[in-house]
Amino acid sequence: MRGTVLYGTKDIRFEEVPESKIESPTDAIIRMAATCVCGSDLWPYRGLQPLNGATPMGHEYCGFVEEVGSAVTSVKPGQFVVGSFATSDNTCPHCQFGYQSSCVQREFMTRAQAPYLRVPLADGTLVATSDTPSDDLVPSLLAASDVLGTGWFAADAANVKLGATVVVVGDGAVGLHGVLSAKQMGAERIIAMSRHETRQKLAREFGATDIVTERGDEGVARIKELTNGIGADSVLECVGTPESMQQAIRSTRPGGFVSYVGVPHGVELDGQQLFFSHVHLHGGPAPVRRYLPKLIDLILKGSIQPGKVFDLELPLEKVAEGYAAMDERRAIKALLRP
Repeated sequence: MRGTVLYGTKDIRFEEVPESKIESPTDAIIRMAATCVCGSDLWPYRGLQPLNGATPMGHEYCGFVEEVGSAVTSVKPGQFVVGSFATSDNTCPHCQFGYQSSCVQREFMTRAQAPYLRVPLADGTLVATSDTPSDDLVPSLLAASDVLGTGWFAADAANVKLGATVVVVGDGAVGLHGVLSAKQMGAERIIAMSRHETRQKLAREFGATDIVTERGDEGVARIKELTNGIGADSVLECVGTPESMQQAIRSTRPGGFVSYVGVPHGVELDGQQLFFSHVHLHGGPAPVRRYLPKLIDLILKGSIQPGKVFDLELPLEKVAEGYAAMDERRAIKALLRP
């Protein structure tokens, strides 16, 4: 079989890779309905995250169970499933506390940008739909495996409540789903920070009430102006840079909440500043598995359409074009069909 491998800066190849096979009794093999390129994939693609040699890529997936190991009981061949980018047994103390992405048996998924995928800990990682979904729902179900689940965690970790004023820092797929999630959780005002017209439009469609294009000191001043000098109740940091984290913390009211779900690169915090800000901080790799049943239900009922973040669809063998389009911000998110 062929799959996606990153060799170095902007050197992405679709080439022969080992076939996905059952390696443990708790494994399942998935035949992909769709996969995609993630914003976090762009860090190593741009050379901003070191690689340890040729690296198989992809961690977002949904599709049909082809085969299961002898110990798997919760899914069976033929079922349509969605899984998280982090595997989990869903039984350990961390999983039971709702943090499946810190499972004691966790593995971070790779190799999903391929026609087939081995999923470890299938019973605790995969969630099956009651019936085979229609093809038009596949993009939204795929989004649930990472970017929607991460956006939902961002809103949850930032304590978004009914009537809250929310700021979302970042207009990628996660940030846009943070807007959608905050709307679902009852936020009254949602301020999306974006300079990109297409993303601004989708942010408004997902529930944003205001758009802020300024950054840095000007961005903070604009947020304070929009909130009568107070700051936001909840701020979702969905990028992972020092600038985005500072933007988030400084835009939050004393006693407010900042979530951070962008993979940090170079982020360092000033303890003195943090001490006097009176801001709550909570984030990390999103426990997507905690939210999957609810998110799948919302999608199947038609309550949300997170698949709208996919504005480019390509055959899987053209994965390199998907990376290039996202890197050059010609696309929000690239969907890949085997």
